[in-house]
Amino acid sequence: MQTSVPIHGNYHGYYLKRPSREDPRLALLSSIFAGKRVLDIGCNEGWVTCEIAQLWCASKVLGVDIDDSLIRGAWRRRRSVWSSQSPGDETTPVLSVHDTEERPRKRLREEPGRSVLNYFPASLEHTFGPLSIPPSQIRGRHAFPHNVSFRAADWVNNEILEDKDHYDVVIAFSISKWIHLNGGDDALMRFFHRVHSVLDTGGVFVLEPQTWDTYAKAKRMDQRLKENATNLKLRPHQFESLLCSIGFGPAQHLGTTGEGGFCRPVDIYVKL
Repeated sequence: MQTSVPIHGNYHGYYLKRPSREDPRLALLSSIFAGKRVLDIGCNEGWVTCEIAQLWCASKVLGVDIDDSLIRGAWRRRRSVWSSQSPGDETTPVLSVHDTEERPRKRLREEPGRSVLNYFPASLEHTFGPLSIPPSQIRGRHAFPHNVSFRAADWVNNEILEDKDHYDVVIAFSISKWIHLNGGDDALMRFFHRVHSVLDTGGVFVLEPQTWDTYAKAKRMDQRLKENATNLKLRPHQFESLLCSIGFGPAQHLGTTGEGGFCRPVDIYVKL
């Protein structure tokens, strides 16, 4: 769904505005991804989705967004990230939840925060196009870029095929406000229940709650959002109690990260 006004938070070029190429929120979450199935809701053009798949050893990552043009951009992002990845010759054994034995996987960096070195400069990609992606039989189904995919869907209101296999981690970065403004309190609660239903027991819900004061600017984008906002009863400070009431444990507040208007809290909830 593509609109001229980003009423779903579906900003084009969103990640070009962020102050960091490697998302600082993921550094707070680095221990939860290895070998896991991850769903990134509201993935935009897939920058974070690709980073999880490439750098944090997730077994499978799916990015979902309501805007199909952003999803097309996410597929292009996947190819571009592959083209700029350091080839490296160092390997380390990684055991995926889908593997039966250890196998070597290229280690892209030694520690969080270390940059990935380019070996295919952006200027060459712009001139000649991105590198071809090797077959999954060579790279492995659970190695980047084969461990990441994208789908255009209104996930809050519609199930998708991948949901039947459930997830270990569901990520909701900068999306709760848009769900709330577009669909009201009922949509927000439906979203929380949907997340709970697709997580395995012990699975992790990562939520970046947007504060109530940020709703004011967003609702001015569209008359319908403005009208919806007048009927909202729920507030972000109530999210923890709501999530606990439907079967999550208490929030683990990881703190805030990012810069300027992107400095927001990151919380995680474990499904009981």
